[in-house]
Amino acid sequence: MNKHVTIATVKVTTVGNSAGVTLPKEVLAKLRVSKGDTLCVTETPEGLLLTPYSAEFVEIMEAAEIIMRENRDALKVLAQ
Repeated sequence: MNKHVTIATVKVTTVGNSAGVTLPKEVLAKLRVSKGDTLCVTETPEGLLLTPYSAEFVEIMEAAEIIMRENRDALKVLAQ
């Protein structure tokens, strides 16, 4: 069982014609990012995961999706 610790809450606000959130300094520090950096939002079974953008990670995930799509039947059998 994963232990979840809430370190901050954020509010969705209007940013021009879009919506956005402002991340507190402690969240930026924990993510090791600063203003102008790119973040990656990943969907997990437990919710959304916010991480610093990594071109290498995105490339690996795209390759994994292709492999899973191409081998869907074999993976279903293995999952049983």
